[in-house]
Amino acid sequence: MKPINVGLLGIGTVGGGTFTVLQRNCEEITRRAGRPIQIVVVADKNLELAKLVTGGACRITDDAFSVVSDPEVDVVIELIGGYGVAKELVMQAIANGKHVVTANKALLATHGNEIFKAAQDKGVMIGFEAAVAGGIPIIKAVREGLTANRIEWIAGIINGTTNFILSEMRDKGLSFDTVLKEAQRLGYAEADPTFDIEGVDAAHKITLLASLAFGIPVQFDKAYIEGISSLDAVDIKYAEQLGYRIKLLGIARRTPEGIELRVHPTLIPAKRLIANVEGAMNAVLVQGDAVGATLYYGKGAGAEPTASAVIADLVDITRMHTADPENRVPHLAFQPGAMVDLPMLPMSEVTSSYYLRLRVADKTGVLADITRILADQLISIDAVIQKEPADNETEADLIMLTHQTREKCIDAAIAKIEALNVVTGRVTRLRMEELGK
Repeated sequence: MKPINVGLLGIGTVGGGTFTVLQRNCEEITRRAGRPIQIVVVADKNLELAKLVTGGACRITDDAFSVVSDPEVDVVIELIGGYGVAKELVMQAIANGKHVVTANKALLATHGNEIFKAAQDKGVMIGFEAAVAGGIPIIKAVREGLTANRIEWIAGIINGTTNFILSEMRDKGLSFDTVLKEAQRLGYAEADPTFDIEGVDAAHKITLLASLAFGIPVQFDKAYIEGISSLDAVDIKYAEQLGYRIKLLGIARRTPEGIELRVHPTLIPAKRLIANVEGAMNAVLVQGDAVGATLYYGKGAGAEPTASAVIADLVDITRMHTADPENRVPHLAFQPGAMVDLPMLPMSEVTSSYYLRLRVADKTGVLADITRILADQLISIDAVIQKEPADNETEADLIMLTHQTREKCIDAAIAKIEALNVVTGRVTRLRMEELGK
């Protein structure tokens, strides 16, 4: 049977892994796909690298646009990244009737609606399993495996860099800046780690998962994003003492008022499996009404784990290559005509429990003043820990856990608490999620 011919754009870490795994497991992959899948051309600006990786097994070029216009190419794998030329190449490939596989979560989170519509109109497929959580088949699980369920929420550790940093801060008691430098030395963090540590990368991924889970358009611009760069090691220590771990979570939740879409550091009970995901590993917890909670765990990055997801998409496309486009699995799980534009909940209306840390004067009546302010906002307290002041100090840390309340209520309370003469500096506020049901 005629092979599926693939054009690979970018042969860096993931591209090289894809080429290697496809070559190594070609017999097994062919048995599963029903026909051979072969990379016939690779485009990369670094021709020497392309020659080294491919070993002369296929054509190489530095002109990516020639690949997306090549009549011999059936599927284009886009592994260039970014929003600019990558979008042009993907749109041109679609216009030329070629299927596309991409690991570019930033591109899809920002321009996904346009790209998926173009693909639908042209009758071609977009595979993006590798765009979320690396080698974990979470896209397929949400889009196909859980299709009988009304998905209620998704919560994921979907950025390995930040999870490594938080794990090291907890285990070794080090500051954020110290661990970030170590993460860069080990190759877990980029020279410019902004997208990772400020939560943008995780927000790209949870945006795509929210669309798959709830049948809504891709809306990255509506996501609330808060990273870990201002997280203090002392809060990680106090959270541990209270029976919690702090993780950077991407959260998508369906509520009667609308869809929550948010990324932020979160206290999770240490007894939850997801709270014990350490190092650079990823994990995604999905709550469905029929199946309950399901957890997906594995490597969220790296050459071969991500290549595993890229090739899985290639196999899916190969199997469905000749199928009627109307009978293929929809890109975003729901039929295009059945997508709904549900309201996106502003962060001020999100309901959560909270961890508060205050620096207060060590004197009588301080706790009463603070609890009165919280009570005025109808915020009830779950737990309080007051630390003894160090020798010769007149101030101490006060840690409070609240029951659930709306974000706007806690914001109003914090503003009044910070205005008290007995409170020094800013109140540290972190959100809490039970993730139990």
